[in-house]
Amino acid sequence: MVPFLLLSIFPAALLVAAANDLYEFKIPNWISILLIVAYPAAGLVLGASPQVMIEGILIGGGALAIGFGLYAGRVLGGGDAKLIAASAPWLGAGALGPFILNTAIAGLGLAIVMIMFRKMPILPIYAHAPWLMELHERRNDLPYGVAIASGGLLSFSQTPFFQLAFGG
Repeated sequence: MVPFLLLSIFPAALLVAAANDLYEFKIPNWISILLIVAYPAAGLVLGASPQVMIEGILIGGGALAIGFGLYAGRVLGGGDAKLIAASAPWLGAGALGPFILNTAIAGLGLAIVMIMFRKMPILPIYAHAPWLMELHERRNDLPYGVAIASGGLLSFSQTPFFQLAFGG
């Protein structure tokens, strides 16, 4: 029971991050902190080898460095960069490629949907959902946490921890 609870932190955190980014254009730091803190606990309980744990930490460090670069270049927001870095250890080397591909495809789909949504006239119902109004008006912003969460969820079954838990 405890291994599955710890394993569920990854997808749950991604879903909360996506919802927050969609509603507020912000990914709270506590989500990234939770992912970082829960990673070694989940690995320990699931019986991950030291090699898998160290590999995850190194991948996370690399993702953090790349994320800072993308943030400095104004390609990603700070919350997006931190979410990718905090998710990277959970992904491991095997799921990193599918994660990047899935995130890119989800990001493209999200961008297309947002362009279409923002070209539509503002509807009166938006007054009852202020987050929709903000989503419509912030034309230069993309809640990329939604794409990151999609990429992570689509790649979840290929992660080392998932494989340990379900014998993949």
